[in-house]
Amino acid sequence: MLKFETNPSPGPYPILRKPRHVLLVEPAYKVKYPPLGLMKISTYHKSSGDEVVFYKGTSAAVRDQNWDAIYITTMFTFQWNITINAIKFYQRNKANENNIQVGGILGSLLQDDVRKETGITPHFGLWEEVDRLAPDYHLFNGIYNYYTNAASIAYMTKGCPNRCPYCAVPKLEPDYVDFIPLGKQIDPDKKDLLLLDNNVLASSEFPKIIEEIKKYGFYKGAKFKGRLRYVDFNQGVDAKLLTEEKMKLLSEIAIKPLRIAFDHIELKKLYIEKIRLAHKYGIKQLSNFILFNYNDTPEDFYERLRVNIKLNEELGLSIFSFPMKFIPLDAKDRKYVNNPHWTKQQLRGVQCILNATHGVVGPKRPFF
Repeated sequence: MLKFETNPSPGPYPILRKPRHVLLVEPAYKVKYPPLGLMKISTYHKSSGDEVVFYKGTSAAVRDQNWDAIYITTMFTFQWNITINAIKFYQRNKANENNIQVGGILGSLLQDDVRKETGITPHFGLWEEVDRLAPDYHLFNGIYNYYTNAASIAYMTKGCPNRCPYCAVPKLEPDYVDFIPLGKQIDPDKKDLLLLDNNVLASSEFPKIIEEIKKYGFYKGAKFKGRLRYVDFNQGVDAKLLTEEKMKLLSEIAIKPLRIAFDHIELKKLYIEKIRLAHKYGIKQLSNFILFNYNDTPEDFYERLRVNIKLNEELGLSIFSFPMKFIPLDAKDRKYVNNPHWTKQQLRGVQCILNATHGVVGPKRPFF
């Protein structure tokens, strides 16, 4: 059966073509969250009647089928070796070694390096035509289980105005977008809502965002098939922008946990103030990202963790900390040490603890 080509054509009429055979690949690195870009590319192709197959890792049996297009996603730059090996593996497909497209974070940040290593120039940043499409939540059914299988995954804003030097967002999403409708991004069969906004509080449309979340059934106390629903602004919110009005609005949705970044010891007073404000509005499940190995010292890092223990005890909260080791945006492994503040031994010590707790520092003093 012939299908109409969905891409714009130079003439007034659509182009007739046969359905294509499309492979979507995620290298075999460990991640909790599914490749949202591939989910949207799947929607893009399926809307044209194409056959889409997802595969995690490498397989000669999969590679050597007659694919019309192969898309390979990339994640963190420190996953360089496993990612490049996957790209080279699929370049050996028998049909056509030129039918591979690479995108994602690593591909964007290390675009020249990937081209030198593989001959492929990755797509940089967002694919605008595809980015606003609904994710294909059925892409992984029976194939691979991700941590977020019970959640719809969405953005309600794009970009971040802060432009922190250690962050890739200004490069990948340079223009801030204040509001993106939620409707097309929601799967009605998913209980929870995972929002990947990089700085939602910077939006001038924040009240509208909260109303939209409530409109689609994620208000405080909402249930789905008898179970409480949860909303997670997974990238965290900016304490500097967290006013009392915005905290009140956050308390009206099913937020769990509220994530607040605590990246610098200079934010201590402000951070404590915002935690107390959360407590005032009945938000007791909190989490925070704690950047270390950047411009901090081990003593700074320890104090930021200790602040959470004290707040938990004083206010009866449950704050889980997620330490995040700084790695330069062009690093191809995790070995970076910010001398003279940190040593390899200190960083290894932190990592040993986090390995035992799956990356989490819990709220109880005895373990801390």
